[in-house]
Amino acid sequence: MVLPKKVKMVEVGPRDGLQNEAEIVPASVKVELIDRLVTAGFKSIEAGSFVSPKWIPQMAGTADVMASIVRKEGVTYSVLTPNMKGFEGAVAAKASEVAIFGAATEAFSQKNINCSIDESLERFRPVAEAAHEIGLPVRGYISCGLGCPYEGEVAPSSVAAVAAKLDAMGCYEISLSDTIGKGTPLKAQAMVQATLDNVPIEKIAIHFHDTYGQALANILACLEMGVAVVDSAVAGLGGCPYAEGSSGNVASEDVLFMLNGMGIETGIDFEQLLEAGQFICNYLGRASSSKVSAALGCTGSGA
Repeated sequence: MVLPKKVKMVEVGPRDGLQNEAEIVPASVKVELIDRLVTAGFKSIEAGSFVSPKWIPQMAGTADVMASIVRKEGVTYSVLTPNMKGFEGAVAAKASEVAIFGAATEAFSQKNINCSIDESLERFRPVAEAAHEIGLPVRGYISCGLGCPYEGEVAPSSVAAVAAKLDAMGCYEISLSDTIGKGTPLKAQAMVQATLDNVPIEKIAIHFHDTYGQALANILACLEMGVAVVDSAVAGLGGCPYAEGSSGNVASEDVLFMLNGMGIETGIDFEQLLEAGQFICNYLGRASSSKVSAALGCTGSGA
């Protein structure tokens, strides 16, 4: 077992966490959430996405959010950019990183972005090229790495094949996602192992939803393989609009509690993270999905 001494936690709550909320969350609330997360010590935050408001109305105010956050040196403010129009929006908003997203299955790719896997990658190619021309880092995501709501089981080789193409495009980091949260530890390890045939461990991140309560176990299994980048969402916010029944991302509070208990450095302040979770849960009027927050009585006004 080779555990990393330090883990980079990527906070995805402001984008992936909030994108599925039915009621529009004002830009001012998103800005305060991001600022609180930065104060807690996060160095990498998904701030929003430049996608069509027709498909994801919640992200329509990303430009306003990016214009209002208090920027801190050394913090990466990332946005999703599905096409060149989105990329242009990201550049105008002075994003410090752009992200592109593919899928490990054809059915999910069609449902999510209305095209095949290969077509999606060709659509992202000019985005990646334009980003590299101006020195903007590109992060890649692969949905449905451990199961698909339409195709069921996903072969690790399918994930590895998409990862190889994202790596060839110049993605400095590739996040392997369990979109429906059905993965279990050995399957998570198999996915990472297959990807390692094409992508070095330093470029691999993991992004697990906790629908079936397996996320922490899966994260630990991947840490044991040397993965040192973990996506999570404050208060366990989230769910996928194209994967019915998918619950939120693994809670940042729960991941941090586990990592702290293992003596793994993150640079995140636990108490300030709890407060950020309480803030957004109070606004949303519901309890946090974090088990740690519930145990400590820090659940928000929905409790």
